[in-house]
Amino acid sequence: MEPVTYSIPTSAEQAVSEFTSSGGGAYYVAGGTTLFDLMKLRVERPGRLIDVTRIGHDTISTSGSELRIGTNATMSDVAADPAIARDYPVLSEALLKGASQQLRNMATVGANLLQRTRCSYFRHGAGAIASAGAVYPCNKLNPGSGCAAIGGLDRAQAIFGVSDACTAVSPGDWPVALTALDAHINILGPSGQRSLPVSALYRLPGDTPHLEFELQPGELITEIVIPKTDAGRRSTYHKVRDRESYAFALASAAVALQFDGRTVERAHVALGGVATKPWRAPATENFLTGKTIGHETALEAARLAFADAQPGRHNGFKIELGIRTLADAVMIASERSA
Repeated sequence: MEPVTYSIPTSAEQAVSEFTSSGGGAYYVAGGTTLFDLMKLRVERPGRLIDVTRIGHDTISTSGSELRIGTNATMSDVAADPAIARDYPVLSEALLKGASQQLRNMATVGANLLQRTRCSYFRHGAGAIASAGAVYPCNKLNPGSGCAAIGGLDRAQAIFGVSDACTAVSPGDWPVALTALDAHINILGPSGQRSLPVSALYRLPGDTPHLEFELQPGELITEIVIPKTDAGRRSTYHKVRDRESYAFALASAAVALQFDGRTVERAHVALGGVATKPWRAPATENFLTGKTIGHETALEAARLAFADAQPGRHNGFKIELGIRTLADAVMIASERSA
């Protein structure tokens, strides 16, 4: 057992103040569905937990020109919101396919943005490091130690955004949908408030894979803001996994299409399960613009998205799987009623 102090602030400002005064080692906790799991694995070892479930920031607003979602709203509440389910199925589906009902009832959409990778070397190497030395080197856990997945068992690893230091997949579904729709987050920290695109929240591994998010110490995400778009109703989040019930994606795609008659006027496309961060697909978006959608067009557009893939020893199958997943998503989105 390791001692952990615990506090429950009643405002975001108080939470940030408590973090600043902690002197280091503090973690914010909301639903706890990820953090407590990582604590049990000894991947995360906080000295203080700051419970942010009482600070508010849990409302969902679908009026006006933007969707505004407080980061303490649960995955279940956001997925079930009638306006979101009707007008932005890509968002609702990403949440519904992301976890079991029990977890969705606890997990918040803000903390969901900060999930850490499911790479088995990362998740199961910490205990070995603590007790008997690193059995499997992992640069996320122990910077400079190496990456056991490179040249090893890499079936679930990334084929985009990889580096010589790390190939771990970004695990989330919700961030992929938000990336496709150009969402941004509002942040409160010791230096005040700022805004950041969701796509800019995630760092490529490069030489520093242990630095995963563009957040400064003590910063707290308070709100997710999503521009409204006519493409919302013709959207989907399509996910392929080893088992149908609540597994992480081997490949996924978030697609939203805006039409002028039968012609695509604008396309929003992002990929999950195949990259070290939520992965936008601009080549596919550009190709689809001005096209009418059919199966061959969807396949050709999807192939463009995977033209620069960098597979390892055992995950080359993700290229064809990703192409088929994205092509199916394009077709699903195009066939939905506006």
